[in-house]
Amino acid sequence: MNILFVSSEVVPFAKTGGLADVIGALPGVLSERGHACSVILPFYKRVKENGFNPKLFKEEQDFRFYFLERGNVSIYFIERDEYYNRDQLYGTPQGDYPDNALRFGFFAKAVVALIPHIGRQDVIHCNDWQTGLVPLYIKLFHNKDPLFSNTKTLFTIHNMAYQGLFGREYMKKLDIPGKLFNMHGLEFYGKMSFLKAGIIYSDAISSVSKGYAREILTKEFGCGLDGLLNTRKKDLYGIVNGVDYSVWDPGADRFIARKYSMGDMSGKLECKKDVLREYGIKYDPARPLIGMITRLAEQKGIDIVADCMDKLLELGIDFVLLGFGDEKYNNIFRELSEKYKGHVGAKIDFNNALAHKIEAGSDMFLMPSRYEPCGLNQLYSMKYATVPIVRAVGGLDDTVEDFDPVTKKGNGFKFQDPSDEALLTSIKKAVGIFKNKDLWNTLLQNCLFCDYSWGASAEKYEKLYNKLISMEKII
Repeated sequence: MNILFVSSEVVPFAKTGGLADVIGALPGVLSERGHACSVILPFYKRVKENGFNPKLFKEEQDFRFYFLERGNVSIYFIERDEYYNRDQLYGTPQGDYPDNALRFGFFAKAVVALIPHIGRQDVIHCNDWQTGLVPLYIKLFHNKDPLFSNTKTLFTIHNMAYQGLFGREYMKKLDIPGKLFNMHGLEFYGKMSFLKAGIIYSDAISSVSKGYAREILTKEFGCGLDGLLNTRKKDLYGIVNGVDYSVWDPGADRFIARKYSMGDMSGKLECKKDVLREYGIKYDPARPLIGMITRLAEQKGIDIVADCMDKLLELGIDFVLLGFGDEKYNNIFRELSEKYKGHVGAKIDFNNALAHKIEAGSDMFLMPSRYEPCGLNQLYSMKYATVPIVRAVGGLDDTVEDFDPVTKKGNGFKFQDPSDEALLTSIKKAVGIFKNKDLWNTLLQNCLFCDYSWGASAEKYEKLYNKLISMEKII
């Protein structure tokens, strides 16, 4: 198959979250399975800062396509400095860029404009609201174009909460007929929704875990679009993300203090000491280290952690955090790291090397999310013999099994309620197991035996693409 992946961020070119990891890995795995895979993203300032120098591919009237090969995958970049030559991808800590509708509406148009230059695609795989207008433009303006006649679109929802909502005035600016601004079209509580466009006009919809696919059909997790999604329930699929073990493997990780593996775990202690030094915390073998790498937002349950930090420390743990997000929580965790200096460390930043060090050096990894479509860090953690402690939602619930000290089955700890009490109870249980070295070592082995490589997930996508190609046109 010819498959074009459309994404607003892709590792290693530009990243803010897990979407970039997914699109950085999945096309390569599918190409190894014999498919011709391409990826397209904006030519951000960050791409240049990360040392990439793609070559000019095609020059259009008001923008350019650039190109490079990465393995067997063709990567295309859309250059329009007016929109993409900025310090950040989507906005600043003070808020989103006010012209994001134009930035990503233009991105969608440019994606469609690329097709005549690279040839017919069997599947165009769009990801999140930034790409939601791609299926709409194809269905509205290229429905009878032979180049698109057999092309199917898949729209993957990585996070329902981010919907790309903009004023009605952008409809005209983006060449979208005004008649589509209604409750059955793009209108969502008086705004135009890019996400809704992707849901309505794509041939099929997927989410990044089976659990999240079920959850977004409910009022609690559907973010106001559960009714629409239920009308397309038969076209909705859940496929859990995989892990790129060429990047996330303690046996080959170039960022960590000492490599280790299932056969020789001695290096993990050196990694723990290395992280503690990084955060100015004294090593104490009796104190487990809990790590977090996260966006600082209430979705991630970061407020729950902040509210009960004093009680957490009473359990005899040390805590390190890496991340940034809402300025309120940036400041709260700066203050907590000062207040509990020597036991709590926070770096309000994103640092890829330090992220690897935290995964390798922590004893436990905390993810108390209010919702989590898939989650990747719990999967990385298992590979690094770092025990995940998670709230039982979405992909976290799918991939983490609560450890039972009697049966000795399970690969982590789960709690149900997004509350201080539930989180503390789960961590208390984890600390108790940590103190029983036999049980703890069994739990670590359970984690290490888990395999979330991309192979199984890629095979499921392959089957879904084939199913799509065999379908009649929906619109």
